[in-house]
Amino acid sequence: MLEAVSPIDGRYEQKTKDLSSFFSEAALIKYRVLVEIKYFIALSKLDDERLPKLNTEQISALHKLYEKFSVADAQAIKDIEKITNHDVKAVEYFIKENIGAIIPEKYLEFVHFALTSQDINNTVFPMMIKDGVEQVYIKTLDEILAVLKHLAKEWTSISLLARTHGQAASPTRLGKEIEVFIERLERQTDQLRSQEYFGKFGGATGNFNAHVVAFSEIDWKQFADQFLKNELGLSRLQKTQIAHYDNLSSVFHNLIRIHTILLDLCKDFWTYISMDYFKQKVIANEVGSSAMPHKVNPIDFENAEGNFGVANAILDHLATKLPISRLQRDLTDSTVLRNVGVPIGHALIAFKSVLKGLSKVELNPIKIAEDLDNNWAVVSEAIQNILRREGYPKPYEALKALTRGKAKIDQESMHLFIDALELSEELKVELKAITPFNYIGV
Repeated sequence: MLEAVSPIDGRYEQKTKDLSSFFSEAALIKYRVLVEIKYFIALSKLDDERLPKLNTEQISALHKLYEKFSVADAQAIKDIEKITNHDVKAVEYFIKENIGAIIPEKYLEFVHFALTSQDINNTVFPMMIKDGVEQVYIKTLDEILAVLKHLAKEWTSISLLARTHGQAASPTRLGKEIEVFIERLERQTDQLRSQEYFGKFGGATGNFNAHVVAFSEIDWKQFADQFLKNELGLSRLQKTQIAHYDNLSSVFHNLIRIHTILLDLCKDFWTYISMDYFKQKVIANEVGSSAMPHKVNPIDFENAEGNFGVANAILDHLATKLPISRLQRDLTDSTVLRNVGVPIGHALIAFKSVLKGLSKVELNPIKIAEDLDNNWAVVSEAIQNILRREGYPKPYEALKALTRGKAKIDQESMHLFIDALELSEELKVELKAITPFNYIGV
């Protein structure tokens, strides 16, 4: 795809191709056909002889129109659109042309009966997003979580010098540091799984005007509620002529939080690599730098960071723009919403870069141990709190005088300090037993 404008469909096409079934132009058209067909069938099940009446064979044939939908069918609809200059109307005409041999002619005008374009678009897009998120996005996110859980378990006993404000701080465990990200991601993923998806379905201005004037005996509100829930897997927005997108805004902000957490993880791994806590597996024939042959750059974490940034910028625009529509109806949502697959595409690229980066990381225990051994000042917190326990006067001030701003505090200088304290030998033994390697808390 060397002529593609977007890297999603060009450079990264192999990484994003699974999204084509949900966010391509052909997918959008297929989902529109699906909604129109299911609506036509639902009308036929209402108790009114004037509405279409279909047998089992006819219903089966109608379902096949979207089940076997092809790129050629999508192109046929695009050809009709060149004449109509209206994408949803083109779908209606395509369906009528293709079911004429199946359905009596008198029923054909019940295709798209009493609907407006937004009844189709405002059900189609939530379905596309829901299916794409559940079938591709969350599936890949779960792969990342599985890898992180494996690493957290593998590194559970690795003592690590923590950093607060970038400075050496009380030691931690490397596995626990990974668990922080796991907990954050799981909470946001649970929220994403529980997100409710809504569709608008109520005629041109949301009041079922045309429905009621033609068939006043039917409870159209109940019909629409059940149709969206049972046939499309959506909840129905009430009293609106266009989806207000508040619910999708919630989904988009949920995605932003997930990307932000993973971006944070990428920066931490990048930093650990720069500190030499991690090495990276060397890939044969891969080049790290065009000038410096020794380099193995953390390009996967950098790629992920960049793509998460692009994804979040677009998601933020979607989340803040879509809920705003003049007098409930303008067309700015139409062109903006067509981009919904773009941030998910960039997120998928980032996800796969994270997975690749994590697969190349190798622990460098020598450097980790070296940093711990060079920073005995971090046990000053432990010593001063034991001294507090024993009622020793001003222990914080004593440790501050020893450690603050000093170039290096090693084991020898710390033990000399302990020996100079007016304490029992038993207590001095307890204090000397504390090291940067075992002072790791729970």
